[in-house]
Amino acid sequence: MFTDYVKIIAKAGNGGNGAISFRREKYVAAGGPDGGDGGKGGDIYFEVDPDSNTLIDFRYNKKFKAENGKNGEGAHKFGKSGEDLYIKVPIGTIVRDAKTNRVLADLSHEGQKELILAGGRGGKGNSHFATSTRQAPRFAQDGEKGEEKELILELKLLADVGLIGFPNVGKSTFLSMTTSATPKIADYHFTTLEPNLGVVKTEYGDSFVIADIPGIIEGASEGTGLGLQFLRHIERTRLLLHVIDVSGSEGRNPVQDFNTISEELKKYSEKLSERTQIIVANKVDILQDENLYKELEKTAKEHNMEIFKISAATGDGIPELLKHVSEILKTLPKEDLIETENEKVYTLDNKDDEYTIEKEDGKFVIKGEAVERIMRRVNIEDNESLYYFQKSLDNLGVNEKLKKMGIQEGDIVKIDDYELEWED
Repeated sequence: MFTDYVKIIAKAGNGGNGAISFRREKYVAAGGPDGGDGGKGGDIYFEVDPDSNTLIDFRYNKKFKAENGKNGEGAHKFGKSGEDLYIKVPIGTIVRDAKTNRVLADLSHEGQKELILAGGRGGKGNSHFATSTRQAPRFAQDGEKGEEKELILELKLLADVGLIGFPNVGKSTFLSMTTSATPKIADYHFTTLEPNLGVVKTEYGDSFVIADIPGIIEGASEGTGLGLQFLRHIERTRLLLHVIDVSGSEGRNPVQDFNTISEELKKYSEKLSERTQIIVANKVDILQDENLYKELEKTAKEHNMEIFKISAATGDGIPELLKHVSEILKTLPKEDLIETENEKVYTLDNKDDEYTIEKEDGKFVIKGEAVERIMRRVNIEDNESLYYFQKSLDNLGVNEKLKKMGIQEGDIVKIDDYELEWED
């Protein structure tokens, strides 16, 4: 079964907590704080797997988690960093943020590897917080949480040539005659329920990849029939072969079929509709009315497209078509047809002054990674830790901003899931 679209949940590792520890050794008087830092949480990378061609494994395994960093220990022992997690996907996989739909990575090249989720930083041990006035700090920082996201994995076939057209016009037969692919072939619609790939080798030694895209019908751009699921695959091809049945054996009108499919391509993507296209007039071996072909030939000229007469069943006209396709491909550049947006994936690099304060239901609500990160790293049950927290807020300018907003003694300040009472 071909799987081209799945949702998964991935979480990078949490950072380990810093240690609260004091040096205690025989013959060493007044040993100071020696709590070590926590280890960094593991990152999550996505990398191309050359041996995979579907996303079917993700139907059964939808949750992925990198290893957490270890907690720090006494004697300045740092916690071990969590191991990074590498998730392998087929070449041609797009990774999106399910919440924003933004493209995080376009894995279209062999050996490609992309960092998608960053692990949390380890917390600092209490040895970092000793000062001349605070020589025995009894607090340390907790590790940061690793990033967590619901991700969409979307596989788009990577092929040079895409076969498009209505169901049962002979695309699968054409693929079987020109490549070693063995698609299912029968005289009923929607025989092809998944894209088939094959490699064409011409008599001149050239080769290219061709994809038999399942039959498109009217309304496909709105999701009718097999719909959008297969229109997505055509985006990655450089050249389209529009296969049309000109035999008249099923009472089809070739020109009408051409116009219908062309309209669906245009509705789905203006750029896609402008892609280089060759009309392939198939089933000429059982042609019943020569006028059907002549009308299609006239339409091809009107759209400035080339047209080739072939019979996929007998092989007539196929060598000439393949030779021409090979020549055309040499003139078409290879490019990434999906551009990755420059999304920042390192939340740990946020600026320290990025926060907002709003008054909601009488409470002063502070939001922003910089402030929330500090909140997550303090022990609100420890007075020294709270003092460090207040000083950190002062350094950010939070307290000054609260005063300008008119905060009074006893007002509630909310940060993350905590509510604190203001004391001036």
